[in-house]
Amino acid sequence: MSGHSKWHSIKHKKAAADAKRGKIFTRHIRELTYAARLGGGDPDANAALRHAIDAAKAVNMPADNIKKAIMRGTGELEGVSYESITYEGYGPGGVAVLVECLTDNKNRTVAEIRHVFSRYNGNLGEKGCVGWMFKKTGMIVIPQGAIGEEELMELVLENGAEDMKTEDEQYEVRTTVEDFTKVLEAIKAKNLEPESAEIAMLPSTFIKLTGKPAEQMLKLADKLEELDDVQNVWSNFDISAEEIEQYSED
Repeated sequence: MSGHSKWHSIKHKKAAADAKRGKIFTRHIRELTYAARLGGGDPDANAALRHAIDAAKAVNMPADNIKKAIMRGTGELEGVSYESITYEGYGPGGVAVLVECLTDNKNRTVAEIRHVFSRYNGNLGEKGCVGWMFKKTGMIVIPQGAIGEEELMELVLENGAEDMKTEDEQYEVRTTVEDFTKVLEAIKAKNLEPESAEIAMLPSTFIKLTGKPAEQMLKLADKLEELDDVQNVWSNFDISAEEIEQYSED
């Protein structure tokens, strides 16, 4: 599994028990509200909303919170109007970085993001500078001990998965955006609980980082994700699981 995938897996495992649960919920509420505003409140007819609901449930958000967030998006309840914007830049070692945001104040958001890039030896770039390296892909991570490799492979391929890889005691299942929900539901129907399940922006190439640049890149990703307006951070860094684990325990 690539370094950035392992990093996101660790972040997702921590999320459910994170002391900042309110902040995590706020991030998912924005996603739900935005998806409902764009495509309506019916998840059967709005794939983006269906994915947002799945993500919110994965961090144990109460059903009432999900319902109210959707109603704010459809206008049934009063709420803030968010705009989606993606920033692109470079991290330590020249790695590519995508930062997906939902914001009600672009000037505030870009100032905060630029400050974090500068602090951790990165640079905010122009639109399109690195986005071409990434492809939107469904990604589901499952611990190896939960099921045998052949059994899982057969299950996910039968339900439309594109690929499955085994590394670092985990299975990484990849799907198209269209087949993501079908594959995820098939996995859950087997009483399997993924460590993470999301629509990810996966890079076509990776840059290996070790030592100080690796530490700076992990701090850059962490600090960007802490910003209120940031929904997701994607990068093409490849850092060993050992270094990521060491940093995450600091």
